[in-house]
Amino acid sequence: MRIGVDACTWNNRRGFGRFTRELLEAVLADDKKNEYLFFVDSESAVSDELPANVKTIIAHTQVSPMEAASASGRRSVKDLWSMSREVLRHKIDLFFFPAVYSYFPVFNRTKIIVTVHDVIADHHPELVFPNSKLKMFWKLKQNIAIRQAHLILTVSEYSKREIIEYFKLPESKVRVVSEAARSVFSILQPGSEINQTLSRFGLEMDKEFLLYVGGISPHKNLNALIDALQLIVSDANFSSIKLVLVGDYKDDPFFSAYPSLKKQIDRLGLSDKVIFTGYIKDLELAHLYNSTSLVVLPSFEEGFGLPAVEAMACGAPVVASNCGSLPEVLGKAGRFFDPTDTENMAEILKHVLGDHTLRKEMSQTGLARAKEFLWNKAAKDMIVIFDELKNN
Repeated sequence: MRIGVDACTWNNRRGFGRFTRELLEAVLADDKKNEYLFFVDSESAVSDELPANVKTIIAHTQVSPMEAASASGRRSVKDLWSMSREVLRHKIDLFFFPAVYSYFPVFNRTKIIVTVHDVIADHHPELVFPNSKLKMFWKLKQNIAIRQAHLILTVSEYSKREIIEYFKLPESKVRVVSEAARSVFSILQPGSEINQTLSRFGLEMDKEFLLYVGGISPHKNLNALIDALQLIVSDANFSSIKLVLVGDYKDDPFFSAYPSLKKQIDRLGLSDKVIFTGYIKDLELAHLYNSTSLVVLPSFEEGFGLPAVEAMACGAPVVASNCGSLPEVLGKAGRFFDPTDTENMAEILKHVLGDHTLRKEMSQTGLARAKEFLWNKAAKDMIVIFDELKNN
């Protein structure tokens, strides 16, 4: 079977970019019977060395892969046709979009799988799009993709329920393939490398800090987390706590909350307490997961919440929003707060920070929970879906 893949999001730094890379690398390592063609819109779109059963097809376009992959990403009709034409030319049996963001029409009788990671942009458009024009374009693109798809893939049972309800789809049309942590995210022994990473961000091994990992977007609710931090550090028992925010705030094409967050931090006098790292490499991120007192994920909604699994795999306790997929992903390993209640958030965080026995228990439960999410299992599930769709 010839399987085409939209690989334009391969190098994207968001969760859907990691999903694209990790899932497909695991699929390619497991599946030697099918032929895979990666369709990209620039030579640099796929940077990793690929197995022999993968062929890369380049359709040159005017809009960069990064811009096209954003929720409001737009391609001209000419760009869309460039991608669609290449798929037609190569006579694909099945075409897979790892993210709906970079969707383009696929013609002929090709079976199509489109991944919809979440419905955050539909539930909270005011937190995702800077204007109504971009919101309308996104809805048009997504609706056409879902209408054309033979199967919708998503990453959690929560997202599956929300997609079925929002788009009025039959349950049989939506399947779940979970995400997982890379092997680099594991328990690490203290040493000079970790100390160097901490030092680079103005941190010390024996000083406690909270860690957030993810996009710096409005729906991530970081403004509430910063308000909660002010309440936490006003308590003498936690006055030295810092907050480290890991996420790309310079080159991320999504709607960024960074300017407003900086103003908020300055207004509250927390400039010496909040650290923006920008995008960092996985090993440095693993160093931070291994060193943090706890990981905080305050989002109004997540489709999966990959940092939760990465953190658990590193033994970090996780405190998170009680909304979206996070309770499903964390299970008994997590502790939860109401993301709309800053005082509740601060109290839960202080409770976990102050209870070392609880943190150790959360760490052990989290390590076991993280082992339930595996990329090779996701790959096997994906290959089964490919075969089922081809045969039906």
